[in-house]
Amino acid sequence: MNEGPQLAVTGVERKRKRNYTKHLVHLFLLPSLLFYVGFMVYPIASALLNSMFAWTGLKRGDFIWFNNFIRLFTESPHAETFYNAFGHNIIFFLVTVPAKLMVAYMLALIINSKLKGKEFFKTVFFLPKLLSVIVVGFLFSLILNPSYGALNTFLKAIGLAELAKPWLGDPKTAFLTVIMVDSWYGFGFAVLIFLVGLQSISTEIYEAARIDRAAGLTLLFKITIPLSMPSIMIMTILTFISSFESFEMIYAMQGTSGGPYYSTDVLALYFYRLMFGTVGGGDSIGLGSALAVVLLALISAATAISMFFFKKKAVDY
Repeated sequence: MNEGPQLAVTGVERKRKRNYTKHLVHLFLLPSLLFYVGFMVYPIASALLNSMFAWTGLKRGDFIWFNNFIRLFTESPHAETFYNAFGHNIIFFLVTVPAKLMVAYMLALIINSKLKGKEFFKTVFFLPKLLSVIVVGFLFSLILNPSYGALNTFLKAIGLAELAKPWLGDPKTAFLTVIMVDSWYGFGFAVLIFLVGLQSISTEIYEAARIDRAAGLTLLFKITIPLSMPSIMIMTILTFISSFESFEMIYAMQGTSGGPYYSTDVLALYFYRLMFGTVGGGDSIGLGSALAVVLLALISAATAISMFFFKKKAVDY
């Protein structure tokens, strides 16, 4: 006679246990959430807040709304330095795309074909990425030294002494040299990402296309590239972000001044000088925070636009 109520109680208890277990799962997300808030949300909110105050050293002054941004864009010498550094970031991206991404994609196509020893080539291309950026920058600064560097010594040894020059000391060649070194450093990573994208394309699609007598460039432009669009999108976005966050390689090869004569200056270097140098004067925290917010806005906007553009171009067979 009492089985009915007992079964009802048991059912309620089971439901409570299921609900308890369901809510308990959320606790496992708490460490990641705290980490994200502490190292992402809080710094962004702090930078935005600090950019709207006047500062005297480490002391916060009056609330001045967007005055730090106005000074950054219009007041000398901040405006000149900002636009010069911003232009270099744009150049960094525009040169890196053909210098790294296009060449990496072509090599990924070759490696993905019936190439013997493809694992060896993947390892060789990725090896530089295992080294520290500072180590790579320092080594190349020695190789490119105008007096005893290996590159100029080699050029002189083979009778091309007229091509030997101070690669990092000449404003005309310094920035392009740094970009080439940075592209070489990240080259292997791009090859691997493109390889993953190419290997994810089903062979059945190629077989069906060959039945329709498609071959050569038709396969490349009608199937391979469209279906590689996710990996191309990822690498383009990552390249843009790294171009506007470029700091370590330039710092290792040229220091924080962006020399010679600010020819290798970028926004991240300028931010470093504002926050930790003497460029901003007593209100460096306000100006530096404003620059950080501008960088975040630029990267976020460009990433959103790129994702929208590539999604429209993506093909699903």
